[in-house]
Amino acid sequence: MRKWRKILIATVAMAVGVMSATAIPKVAWEEVSSPQPAVVQGFDTESDVSIVVADGYIYISSEKPVTVKIFSILGQLISKESLKPGMHRIKLDSRGIYILRAGSTTRRITL
Repeated sequence: MRKWRKILIATVAMAVGVMSATAIPKVAWEEVSSPQPAVVQGFDTESDVSIVVADGYIYISSEKPVTVKIFSILGQLISKESLKPGMHRIKLDSRGIYILRAGSTTRRITL
């Protein structure tokens, strides 16, 4: 009985490890020095953050450091990173609807 219990515990631990490793895709922001792309989906805000969606990328331009979080529509955290001033972009692996929070600005993003 104890042998089966140890096997079951080991199997569950391996399954949880595999699920946690594949559950959240790793995405990274990259700094962009080129001019801002033509607007496909833009947002006019009164904040210091400009958000543009074009060609499958999310572009963020900020005049000061900002913390950016991207959530799936179900609330799962996809990416969290502090960005330096300037323009940055990220390409997510799958299309869909996301919630982006940059500083105090929150927007719905459709890719």
